[in-house]
Amino acid sequence: MQRRKFMRTAGVGGAVVAASTTLAAPAIAQSMPEVKWRLTSSFPKSLDTLYGAAEFFSKAIAEATDNRFQLRVFAAGEIVPGLQVADAIQNGTVEMGHTASYYYFGKDPAFAFGTAVPFGLNTRQQDAWLTHGGGEQALNDFFKSFNIFALASGNTGAQMGGWFRKEIKSLDDMKGLKMRIGGFAGQVMSKVGVVPQQIAGGEIYPALEKGTIDAAEWVGPYDDQKLGFNKVAPFYYYPGWWEGSATLHTFINLAKWNELPKSYQAIVRAACAATNTWMVAKYDAASPKALRELLAGGTKLNPYPQAVLEACFNASNEVYAETSAKFPNFKKIFDSWKDFRREGVLWSRVAEGGFDNFMARQSAANRL
Repeated sequence: MQRRKFMRTAGVGGAVVAASTTLAAPAIAQSMPEVKWRLTSSFPKSLDTLYGAAEFFSKAIAEATDNRFQLRVFAAGEIVPGLQVADAIQNGTVEMGHTASYYYFGKDPAFAFGTAVPFGLNTRQQDAWLTHGGGEQALNDFFKSFNIFALASGNTGAQMGGWFRKEIKSLDDMKGLKMRIGGFAGQVMSKVGVVPQQIAGGEIYPALEKGTIDAAEWVGPYDDQKLGFNKVAPFYYYPGWWEGSATLHTFINLAKWNELPKSYQAIVRAACAATNTWMVAKYDAASPKALRELLAGGTKLNPYPQAVLEACFNASNEVYAETSAKFPNFKKIFDSWKDFRREGVLWSRVAEGGFDNFMARQSAANRL
């Protein structure tokens, strides 16, 4: 009797287990649908950190979703040119792009805040502004009108001040120079006599080699060495005052972003944050060796003369005022951003700045 009762109960339980198994599989599948998107980068494959960040990001997405969310990454020029990524996202040609927001300064100067503006924030300050200072929200409120949603996913750290075919000893040496530098920084350079040129990364070397331009800025020792700028322009200047840090963003078609399940959105956010950390660390690890090799090969490393920095700082403030007067989107972000910058620099002077300056003196004295 007990055996028959057990068998009846077991039969019911088995049916329940079978039914729950049958129901669970489609429920999981529905919560993790198969998604296949294309991601276009603004950078060539030869730049294994800038382009490589998109591959790192894509792999992280695939692993977190058991390959149910797949991104196919394309280098600059394979679908659209590197400086047209925002257009491709906006019109739905691709779903995602990895790019520098300030490339689209010509659409609206407010795009510059997504990457860097002259005499702006360092890397930690930029991350703080985006994450806790309202920066991400302010940018996405602005990007919305371009059908774009954006998340920070990389930072180069403070950049170098560019390669010059001749030495810069004074402000007069800047006058008339044709320099590859665009956007907001280009407008500042114009005020001190430089003729700015907007040129994609892959086209800089031949322009320098032929003398079409006299100077060019890119990123820093690791990438600059790969592109061979030292072979055609021997003078290497620092700091890149127009990029105290430079944030890269993942641009996502806003309509497509809104279609993603919340779990996928959370995974994208996490992958962007991981990519942000990965890029900064990779540049910091690779740049010291690259700089030593450049110097050993004959590169002449110089700081910008103080008079040049002062003139450019003053010119930046003029451009900030002029741009704010003409472009309401820029002014809206700038008014809150400048307060954050002021507070951030004050804090940096106390802790990080004090420590870094002491360690720099130890390095100069060969005590490290």
